[in-house]
Amino acid sequence: MSNEYRIEKDSMGEVKVPQAALYGAQTQRAVDNFPVSGICISRPLIHALGLIKQGAAKVNAELENIPKDVAHAIQLAAQEVIDGKLDEHFPIDIYQTGSGTSSNMNANEVIAHRAMELVPDLSVKVHPNDHINFGQSSNDTFPTAIRIAGYLEAKNTLIPSLKFLREILLKKGAEYSHVVKTGRTHLMDAMPVTFEQEFGGYARQIEIGIQRIESALEQMAELPMGGTAVGTGINTDPQFPPKFAAEISKLSGESFREAENHFEAQSTVDAPVALGAQLKTLAVSLLKIVNDLRWMNSGPNGGLGEIQLAALQPGSSIMPGKVNPVIEESMAMVCAQVIGYDASISVGGLSGNFELNVMLPMVAHSLLESIRLLANASRNLAERSVSRLVVREDHIKALVGKNPILVTTLNPLIGYDLAAKIAKKAFAENRALKDVALEMCDLSEAELDSALDPAKMTKGGFVE
Repeated sequence: MSNEYRIEKDSMGEVKVPQAALYGAQTQRAVDNFPVSGICISRPLIHALGLIKQGAAKVNAELENIPKDVAHAIQLAAQEVIDGKLDEHFPIDIYQTGSGTSSNMNANEVIAHRAMELVPDLSVKVHPNDHINFGQSSNDTFPTAIRIAGYLEAKNTLIPSLKFLREILLKKGAEYSHVVKTGRTHLMDAMPVTFEQEFGGYARQIEIGIQRIESALEQMAELPMGGTAVGTGINTDPQFPPKFAAEISKLSGESFREAENHFEAQSTVDAPVALGAQLKTLAVSLLKIVNDLRWMNSGPNGGLGEIQLAALQPGSSIMPGKVNPVIEESMAMVCAQVIGYDASISVGGLSGNFELNVMLPMVAHSLLESIRLLANASRNLAERSVSRLVVREDHIKALVGKNPILVTTLNPLIGYDLAAKIAKKAFAENRALKDVALEMCDLSEAELDSALDPAKMTKGGFVE
């Protein structure tokens, strides 16, 4: 922006605003008051504010609360906000007034200024409060923006990424459905499983995560708009709230509805807290999955070495040839961050007093960042890691054959005590379990081959 300034006025007096800025005095005061993080509100939240102002203008014109030509100009300007054409004019730090009043007024000022640029011959001058904010308060606008932005981002970015990851996990499991590997409990050798069973478990974790998120979105679809300052709906048309929700549904292509209780909807962030909790649960699931992949990839000589992840970049500045599980590590950090964001969202949820929560911008940032990070990292994990991993079949087969736990299937045939002796001897001598069993029990080679077949052990029941 230019170094030249213009003078803007608000109820507190005059303020110098950059000449090229579309915003006015209240935005500039917030820029001056909150030089905290340098992080501005995100694109999804700006998009949601644009939708709100566009929908509100249309409804207020239909209800004859604002002039139709003004409403038309507002809708044109709001569309540019929706499309991301005016993002540079939203400079306020996320750590601002807890109600989000600064960002709401930022949107009002930008749209008012831009509306008059787009339609200069209006019947009246477009006013940020009297026209853009008519029938609204920051106290119902910003909670509504959080819900719209969170809903749309989860529905349109996160869930598709998770569905893609689930699909890739299932495909990789099916590709190696014939491979039987050593199962592990307590990080110790246990009964065998197939790769398909293991990866099917991962896929089911993701599937349930999607279901949890979808369930949380049901409450996110309730919009606080219409409660105005404290939930009573003072200074708004009684017809405005349901008509607004219907208009937002039309504009977004999703099913939003008026909040059943405006006092609950705008004095709390319970719905975002619930969604944040499901994002945290998803992060826990993903962290388990990538840690398993890291373990399976470990080595390749000194670890498990069951799979080989794609070599994407050199892993060490001093050890030539070292390749690390970088995508899994990236995802692990994302999961840690999302778990931290959930804690922030929860504390934010605790910060409601009477008719208003005062940590709304922080809650919005933490929620939307969680969604963004999980969406990007999940797709990256699917595309750059899981889809490319290779199972080291020969190595796995050799490990399974030496697994002393396979002796479990001999319990019904030779008894627990003898089976334990065979297992201990095989482990101590690093020999195949079958070879030791041939020496120590009366079962034939054919009987042992049948009883010790790892593939049979993956099917449950009794092994014959």
